[in-house]
Amino acid sequence: MGLQEPLLIGRDDSDDVLEKRRISSDLRFALKTYSPVIYKSASPCTSSMLKSIVLGSNHMNHVICQLSDEWGEPAETFRKKATMILEEMADNLHLSAIRLLAFILSKVFKRVFRRIRVNTEGIERLKKALSDNPVVLLPNHRSYMDFLILSFVFYTYDLNIPVIAARGLLEIKILSTILRRSGAFYIRREIGTNKLYWAVLSEYVKTMLRMGYAPIEFYVEGARSRSFKSLLPKLGLLNIVTDAFLKKEVADVTLVPISITYERPVDETLHAHDLLGLPKIKESMWALFKARKILGQDFGTSSIHLGEPVSLKALVQGDVNLSQYNLDHRYCNLPSQEIKAFLHHTGCRMIHLQEENMVISPFVLVATILMQKLICSISLHRNIVKIDNGKTMLVQEQQADSSTDKHLMQYAVTVLTCSMYRNQILHIFVRPALAAMALSFTNKTQKEEIFICYSFLQDLFSSEFVFLPGNAKQDFEEACHRLSEWGAVQISKQNIELTETGPLVIFFILSIFQPFLEGYQVCCTIYICFLLMFWLILYLIIVWLLIKEKETIKGPESSRLISSKNRTLIKRRVK
Repeated sequence: MGLQEPLLIGRDDSDDVLEKRRISSDLRFALKTYSPVIYKSASPCTSSMLKSIVLGSNHMNHVICQLSDEWGEPAETFRKKATMILEEMADNLHLSAIRLLAFILSKVFKRVFRRIRVNTEGIERLKKALSDNPVVLLPNHRSYMDFLILSFVFYTYDLNIPVIAARGLLEIKILSTILRRSGAFYIRREIGTNKLYWAVLSEYVKTMLRMGYAPIEFYVEGARSRSFKSLLPKLGLLNIVTDAFLKKEVADVTLVPISITYERPVDETLHAHDLLGLPKIKESMWALFKARKILGQDFGTSSIHLGEPVSLKALVQGDVNLSQYNLDHRYCNLPSQEIKAFLHHTGCRMIHLQEENMVISPFVLVATILMQKLICSISLHRNIVKIDNGKTMLVQEQQADSSTDKHLMQYAVTVLTCSMYRNQILHIFVRPALAAMALSFTNKTQKEEIFICYSFLQDLFSSEFVFLPGNAKQDFEEACHRLSEWGAVQISKQNIELTETGPLVIFFILSIFQPFLEGYQVCCTIYICFLLMFWLILYLIIVWLLIKEKETIKGPESSRLISSKNRTLIKRRVK
């Protein structure tokens, strides 16, 4: 009898998309009749037509003329540069490549995953959303597999394959070509203030929205989270999408937060190496070939939860002054402070919706306990933990005292990998932990005093964890409610008091966040030492300058005294 899959903490209204794949032909699956739901107002458009529309748009002509005037060069020069940028960037979506990728991924996923679970209710909601408005998909980003597994699911359920904002992989020509023909469009890692590049990217995304070309997929966090903790939102692409709505280029845009979780990520060790600052593996066919060893490993279950669609129009109403968007400002791309605040709030909200629907595997709970040096039982992640006399401990833990760099690095990789699993549950504990800290630091029972400390701590950690702006009071109430549910505190109208078991619960919660507290403590210590060193050096420089100035003043006076004495002596000798 094979290993039974552990239950995952999450919703159970889900299908396993690999179940049918294991009993039917992969070739038949790849060549199946594919009739996706498309946007009801979509205009027929190929990738080559899309590029022509982008380059011929009024916005692009305006930017090219503006750059031509600024640099004093012919407009045709910038038009050629824009064409080159678009050729490097644009997708080349083609059904034959999608079928080829579906065939390959079916083979690969059946070998590396036990199951790929998808919530069926989310599929039905998304089908309706795809027909009503242009759709923007906002998945979290934890693995290189994210966009592949999502496209595979979309093909399985006859959903329109999204165009995906991608960075990197251009060095692997064969792979990048297949992915480009499967919907990937490539954005440079560093854009900076390149006005022409931003114009091409903006017009390309907006044209896809206007034409209903395909759903657009990008990561609101902007990059892969190597620590598995949610990152603060990056607002570039979200600003472009919002700008298209505000300037009435589209009637509405539907945002769909998507939560992708892995029982064991395919690239977990790679994440740990990145966090340790080890040299990044260069993207190449040889590196891809060496990665084939993962095909013999078991990565458990992957879960995808398609969240409730959110109307951008509904989000904007009441939060943004729409009267400022008129024809006179249709080419102005710099967002106002009001828009920046709206984008940040929307990005944080999408990340919260992702976190709410994440599936927590049993090992995440085990890893949380393991990181606190407690004893438990486990049998799955043998590359991280091992069983010794019925007890579970971190691999390489006994070699941590070894003097060799190799053993120390192996232990560091193990600890960081285990911490990545623990980080997947931090969003559940972060607010109660801050409330527990406030309760411990203030050593008072008055709710108002504790809230003031909580608000300070939330501001302090706002660069580390994602909080909704202006929502501190509600977060505090939610945190206190959870602490009460866990039996840690008793809450009245004005006071919060610990229960008998409260100290033990508080200790457990705070120990989860101890690494972050220690990290901030180290940073503060280094910062203070740096300031003291700076002021000491500044003091020494001032003292040195004062001494030099005195020497400069005394120099001429002493020389004058000497010369006067010499003249007196000469006169006496002459006499």
